[in-house]
Amino acid sequence: MATPRISFEFFPPQTLDASFRLWETVQALAPMQPEFVSVTYGAGGTTRKLTHEAVTAIGKNYGLNVAAHLTCVDATKAETLEIAAAYADAGVTEIVALRGDAPKGAERFSAHPEGFASSVELIEALAATGKFKLRVGAYPEPHPDAADSLADVRWLKRKIDAGASSAITQFFFDADTFFRFRDLCVKEGITAPIIPGILPITSWAGAKKFALRCGSDVPARLDDAFTTAARDGREELYALAHCTQLCDNLLQGGVEDLHFYTLNRPHLTREVVRALGIQPELVPELVLEKVA
Repeated sequence: MATPRISFEFFPPQTLDASFRLWETVQALAPMQPEFVSVTYGAGGTTRKLTHEAVTAIGKNYGLNVAAHLTCVDATKAETLEIAAAYADAGVTEIVALRGDAPKGAERFSAHPEGFASSVELIEALAATGKFKLRVGAYPEPHPDAADSLADVRWLKRKIDAGASSAITQFFFDADTFFRFRDLCVKEGITAPIIPGILPITSWAGAKKFALRCGSDVPARLDDAFTTAARDGREELYALAHCTQLCDNLLQGGVEDLHFYTLNRPHLTREVVRALGIQPELVPELVLEKVA
């Protein structure tokens, strides 16, 4: 079994404490030789400026390949393409292109009157610039706005056809969930790489809340296991074992890439990656004043 290619997702800080946590996370995980790292974009574009600052700082200080998230929410087409142009000017060559979540307080996504109506429109426009490698989201369990998994897969096919080169999935708790989705994608003619998204569980209560929000199924056996582990004071140990086993099952099934949702908490992710046989390399020390 080959050593997997790995990547990490970070989110931009909105407070001073969160800023230090982000840089501590990058410092801890940059030595693990990621293929790329991504930086998220808050609901409604709320972290637009912070995302740009984090993307450029991570790339400048670590030399990492940074993929910036970009969404359709609450911006005109011109504004969105201006943001993309600013990324290109900063040396960013990859974008994770997403429709985006509804702004806070709204129940459903609603396109800006002068904005992109969907992720497909956004991808087409970004692809036309010829400046970026485009990655997109994928949903191994039905997206809350989708009728079923087949509808999700057919929409993913449209995004790939529009110019995306790979997809990163929402997190899931069981490898078979990913394999069923991958098989359905192959059946529908999708040949682009589909990278499983992995959530190292630093808080089981938090993971269940995330799952409820995005439609991921929570296996009863896993809920029981985490409840028992927490009662016995070994929740972190079980989380490490579960995540490592999930990754190993995926790799045994032919997966070659893993994308970790770090939540800016690096310890568990780093331990899982090391358990998979990836050893750290030395990277430059980050000078925090440069990104303050």
